[in-house]
Amino acid sequence: MCGRYGSQNGETQMLKIQSLDDTLDARGLKFLAYGASGSGKTRLIGTLPGKVLIASAEAGLLSLASLPDRKRLQVVEISSIDGLREVYTHVKREGGYDWVVLDSISEIAEVCLTEHKTKTKDPRQAYGAIQDDVGAILRAFRDLDCGVYFSAKESKEKDDATGRVSYGISMPGAKLGQQIPYLFDEVLRLIIVDDKDDAGNVEKVRWLQTANDGRSVAKDRSGLLDPFEEPDLGAIAAKIRGARQPVQEKEDTPTIEDVGNAA
Repeated sequence: MCGRYGSQNGETQMLKIQSLDDTLDARGLKFLAYGASGSGKTRLIGTLPGKVLIASAEAGLLSLASLPDRKRLQVVEISSIDGLREVYTHVKREGGYDWVVLDSISEIAEVCLTEHKTKTKDPRQAYGAIQDDVGAILRAFRDLDCGVYFSAKESKEKDDATGRVSYGISMPGAKLGQQIPYLFDEVLRLIIVDDKDDAGNVEKVRWLQTANDGRSVAKDRSGLLDPFEEPDLGAIAAKIRGARQPVQEKEDTPTIEDVGNAA
């Protein structure tokens, strides 16, 4: 009887029981990366392995033009929430993608907000509507049986009393921005810090922050990542899956103080 259960009509059905590894492999990894303008969020798309579909609401894909293997990337330009729903339907029906990208969810939410503002005289209703619409479509994409990468703009807030600056995901409507991090396995903040090369010259270096430091929204649900990882989503995905290939020795990762100075 183990593994069977009865239904209301008296039929016996089988539970689908599988290993945790099989479940995780089928589900795919879910990444959200946010950062300031020009930090390289779109460039991260090029580090994803395999066949990638990009739903783009921003005219900012030029940073991918120099990729030698860019033909594996396909793009759909999004100008409405209905267009995004069509992309979702296409992926569900056709499949065949290793990764689906939304670039960026901040811009997509702004497009949705503009749509709803034309339909109501009360702005509060428009913000409530996008919380429902955008939240629902993001959850649908998150639950696709492939890897998902969402990029987002960075919000920056300063506490007037303490002077403390905090960073998070920029979305129209405070509630929506607060809910977004809960949808993802990995929430990464893309930062740029000053470093020095072998000759002592100052250079700008990008890192993905994976741990919440008390002022930056970030998390690593896998528990396998360093507090700061190189900006390579393919390598991070392989590390989480336990199949990462040997790489060259890393430079020293930044400290929290480095991040504070960069901010």
